[in-house]
Amino acid sequence: MTTRTPVLVVTSAFASMLLSANLATPLYAVYSTKFGFSTAVLALVFAVYALVLIPSLLLFGQLSDRFGRRRVIAAGLALAILALVFFALASGVAWLFAARATQGLAQGMMSGAATAALAELVPEGDPRRAALMATLAQAGGSATAPLLAGILAQFAPAPLVLAYVPGMVLCAVAILLLRIVPETRAADSSARWRVRWPRVPRGIRADFARVGLTAAAVWAVAAGLFLAVMPSYAGKLVLHSSNLALLGLVTSIMLGSSCVAQLVVRRGAPPAPAQAGGLALLAAGLLALVLAAPLHVVALLIVGAVFAGAGHGLAFLAAQDDLTQIAPTEQRAEVSAAFYVCIYLGVALPVIGIGVVAATISLFAGVATFAAVTGIGALAVAAWHLTRQPQHA
Repeated sequence: MTTRTPVLVVTSAFASMLLSANLATPLYAVYSTKFGFSTAVLALVFAVYALVLIPSLLLFGQLSDRFGRRRVIAAGLALAILALVFFALASGVAWLFAARATQGLAQGMMSGAATAALAELVPEGDPRRAALMATLAQAGGSATAPLLAGILAQFAPAPLVLAYVPGMVLCAVAILLLRIVPETRAADSSARWRVRWPRVPRGIRADFARVGLTAAAVWAVAAGLFLAVMPSYAGKLVLHSSNLALLGLVTSIMLGSSCVAQLVVRRGAPPAPAQAGGLALLAAGLLALVLAAPLHVVALLIVGAVFAGAGHGLAFLAAQDDLTQIAPTEQRAEVSAAFYVCIYLGVALPVIGIGVVAATISLFAGVATFAAVTGIGALAVAAWHLTRQPQHA
């Protein structure tokens, strides 16, 4: 077995987790019609994933230090399968909340273990390569899910059941393949298990704020907008279509563009200019997406997805690189935990806001308000990146 095989197995397991977490993306509108709930409830169904994930990260962040990386990754994958079973059995909105909460628990349990395992398995402990593999797994798994589920839901029988089968199979295969991955952290029953609230050292708080806001902005667009709301927005206001495969494709284009951008800059651009450039692309993509609806121009929708995706990939990879450089080695785990809390708050809060505005005014108003706030904020943070001198601890 080559040294690359364990890295590929863990990366594939991480990608399978993210794929399973996002298979329902093109189906939320179907559930909304079938179960008769509002856009605001739909937003809460999506957001509960992040709202459960954040405390899960805090509670289970040290779980793999106590029981070993492989066991915790396998447990997270098993919970991901259970969540997909909940989706497949759904007969009401309560099942959807249960499924999303279980997915949040699974991701919160697995994220730290998989990220740590990649950092320990990559040859020569290359942190940049480990970060690239982790971000590609997240974006790649998330990109594949909407298109795959949309195709199955559109053309296969029993769409609200069969769409989840690939995720179950991939997670089960990943559990089996973990047997060939060497354990990088021996189980330690004497290790203390306590809630470790993330702390950011005073000397790097300004830099952390820039990096954290960058990550929150790009994932708010990727997950809060594209993975939650974009199928409904594109279908009702731009494409005027209910074709689930087509609607899933729009989200996949965005996240696929993120993967391409990450591969293009994988050798490492200067972190601050790269984040500024990515945030500018993100803002341009949001503008195109908003204009696509009143102008009824499909090309603007596609351009917006490509720009937003490229901005996401460029900015997020650079943010992780920046975080590695500014965080003190002895506190890197705590700083990373705080970083991921920023990301998932950036996912949960905007999607709830979009849902409330959409329910009280209109879907276009919800997306336009989100785009304006996030776009202006992204440009402000981009300017901060270009003018602020780094503060190292």
